[in-house]
Amino acid sequence: MKKVIVIGSSNTDMVVCSEHLPKPGETVLGGDFMMAGGGKGANQAVAVAKMGHPVIFSAALGKDIFGDEAVARYKDYGIDTTFIVRKDTPSGVALILVDSKAQNSISVALGANNELSLEDVMPALDVIEEGDIVLLQLEIPIATVEAAIAVAAERGARVILNPAPAAKVSTEALSKLYLITPNQTEAELLTGIEVTDEASAIKASEALCALGVKKVVITLGSDGAMLYEDGNSTIIPAHKVNAVDTTAAGDVYNGAMCAALAEGLSLVEALQFATKASAISVSRAGAQPSIPSREEVDNF
Repeated sequence: MKKVIVIGSSNTDMVVCSEHLPKPGETVLGGDFMMAGGGKGANQAVAVAKMGHPVIFSAALGKDIFGDEAVARYKDYGIDTTFIVRKDTPSGVALILVDSKAQNSISVALGANNELSLEDVMPALDVIEEGDIVLLQLEIPIATVEAAIAVAAERGARVILNPAPAAKVSTEALSKLYLITPNQTEAELLTGIEVTDEASAIKASEALCALGVKKVVITLGSDGAMLYEDGNSTIIPAHKVNAVDTTAAGDVYNGAMCAALAEGLSLVEALQFATKASAISVSRAGAQPSIPSREEVDNF
């Protein structure tokens, strides 16, 4: 069984639910408040762990109560926290607004996440063995992401990039990826091609593969996802559920996919598994609190 190493962000999410998202200058009253663990990297690591697969998490936290609580929480999930570093900068915090239609608006204070360096993540990269999976996102410095991709690929890992939040990534880094998993917005930023349907998703995927990416999965929200590899496209349909909060949907998808791949499932099988996990997560509030167990996914 192959290892999964997640390199990325850790935040404390502060969530307010209300009827609608406020416009500039507007104050919206009412709604529930929740504080829970978040951050794209952390969400993905927790998703891997809750799928029952061992996972190593490399991240930066502040020397504060948010950092202390995060480490304790990750240990409770069974995540290997050996490679988490602590910084003098405060831990990352995300302010999340969620409306009655499960749409969200997020503002992130990166804090210690913005100080995670290649030097910090090298100890985690040093334990890579051939065929292991390394999963990264873009809530840590791009320079760290790109350097980590290069090292991980050189050591024989299957490197997967979830390019979120949307940002430009160098062609050199893209060429070393096993798989990239953008949503429609992120795919457009990376390729300049607006993704609105399968045909445009194929065009965007072809553009990414022309840059050296081996496989592309573009998530299409309620329309599911499209896998593009070896010149062929496959649609993975979404499951219809009553969406409550989509905050961590993409993170759960990526984490569950990596757990399944590490267990030896094919990419299509892993994506079908991830689709079920993500469907369950959007039916619940919060980021990490919404992540289902392996048993729930298997029985879905």
